[in-house]
Amino acid sequence: ILDDYGTGVAIAEVQLQKADPPGEVIDAFHDVQRARQDQERSINEAAAYKNDIVPKAKGQAQTIIQAAAAYKEKVVKEADGEAQRFLSVYNTYKDNKDVTTRRLFLERMQQILKSADKVIIDKGAGGTGVVPYLPLPELRKRQGGAN
Repeated sequence: ILDDYGTGVAIAEVQLQKADPPGEVIDAFHDVQRARQDQERSINEAAAYKNDIVPKAKGQAQTIIQAAAAYKEKVVKEADGEAQRFLSVYNTYKDNKDVTTRRLFLERMQQILKSADKVIIDKGAGGTGVVPYLPLPELRKRQGGAN
C-alpha cells in the first residue's frame, strides 16, 4: 500500500509481540473479552434454539391447518347429506303425507325406545291393578340385589 502512495518507505519486517494492556485496566479488559465471548455464545444458542423451534412450530401449524381442513370437509359433507335426506323426505311427504308422517314417527320412536328401560305388563296375567306410575326399574334393581 505504501508503494501505491509513493511514500518512499519500505517495510522490511513486521514482528508481532505480545501486547498486554496496562496493569491498571487489565481486569476491565478481561471483563470486556468475557462479555464478548458471552455475547457470541448467547447469539449462537439463540440461533440454535430458533433453528430447532421454528420448524417444529411450522410443522404443528401445518398439522392444525390440515386437521381444520379435514374437519371442514367432514362437516360440509355431513350437512350436504342431511340436506339431501331432508329433501328426499320432503319430496316423499309432498306425495303422501300420512304414510311419511307415520314412518317418521315410528323411526323416531325406535331411536328413543332402543335406549330406554322397558317393562311390559300383561293385563291377562293379573297386571290390571298396576298403579299408573310405578318405579319398576328401581324395584328390579332392589330385587336383583336381594337374590
